[in-house]
Amino acid sequence: MSNLMLMRAPQKYVQGKDALLKFHDEMESLGHSWLFICSRSGYAATHDKIEQSFAGSDDRRRYEVFGGTSSVGEIERFRAIVAEEKIDVVVGVGGGSAIDTAKATAHYEGRPVAVVPTVVATDAPCTGLSVIYNDDGSFNSYLFYPKNPEAVLVDSAVIAQAPVSFLVAGMGDALGTYFEARACDRTHALSLEFGGITRSALALCRLCYETLREYGPMAIAACEQHVVTPELDAVIEANTYLSGVGADNGGLAVAHSFYNGLTALGGHEAPHGCCVAFGTLVQLLLERAPRAEFEEVQGFCRSVGLPVTLAELGVTTHEEVRTIAEAACVEGESIHNMAGDVTPDELFDAIVLADALGRA
Repeated sequence: MSNLMLMRAPQKYVQGKDALLKFHDEMESLGHSWLFICSRSGYAATHDKIEQSFAGSDDRRRYEVFGGTSSVGEIERFRAIVAEEKIDVVVGVGGGSAIDTAKATAHYEGRPVAVVPTVVATDAPCTGLSVIYNDDGSFNSYLFYPKNPEAVLVDSAVIAQAPVSFLVAGMGDALGTYFEARACDRTHALSLEFGGITRSALALCRLCYETLREYGPMAIAACEQHVVTPELDAVIEANTYLSGVGADNGGLAVAHSFYNGLTALGGHEAPHGCCVAFGTLVQLLLERAPRAEFEEVQGFCRSVGLPVTLAELGVTTHEEVRTIAEAACVEGESIHNMAGDVTPDELFDAIVLADALGRA
């Protein structure tokens, strides 16, 4: 175990209404030829504003719509474009998969990466890692990078136009941040950056949870009306920066292992963040957290529409729960950062109890 404390974050974070109109002004130090790796909806939501930001510039720009999953094959395809066209900067535009693909492409080709999230459904934009999947959609591995993205730019107006379900899922991903970091701190486990956990990181993680609790319902109301308000901006920052930098420097525990276990079922439809939110409730039971704290977190989930039962995740049988519990406890999973460790049997029991309490 490293006894060195470590803190990492993106070099630049820009957020606000119509921030994309300043894309070139904020990013021009990175290079002069650009590959934008976009989700289909991400391209539609950002292309015109990005192009407007390049007015009067002769920088080369290439936009590519990617295949939908951050898989080995997609990354190879974009590496070839970067090499052939002598691209200076790779930009990920869209949700977590487009961003993870761009980060991996830039890393392997030794280029800077900028990130433009068009939904805030996960904390992927600010982190120094990608989640890589097999071509069949099952979890492959975490790919860790020596640095975080050079820049992250979030246009709040774009987020306000996106479906509210993405904002809610992002709140679920962000919900786990403080509780997972707290568990890692208790056991002196390493962060995702393989360093000791700083007081700064824990403070960001705690602020992330406090921000969600204070502004979550109002942010949802703003997003439903497609308006940018201080409450929506606060939750965008929590979902993106506080959660991303917090998780990177704070570490993971049960909540994310539960999600990885769920992917073993194959073909499940529940968003990552919704699974993490339920996994956070499971973790609180495993920790024997005070009942008041469990009920506070469960109440928050209900207030913003995050799942508190297995049925909401599409899990209906004890056999499926057993599969999740076994897969979540394999060697190397973050669940082993818990004090006293967790066995598949213990996890099975906690999942079933969390579900029962949610149904009650």
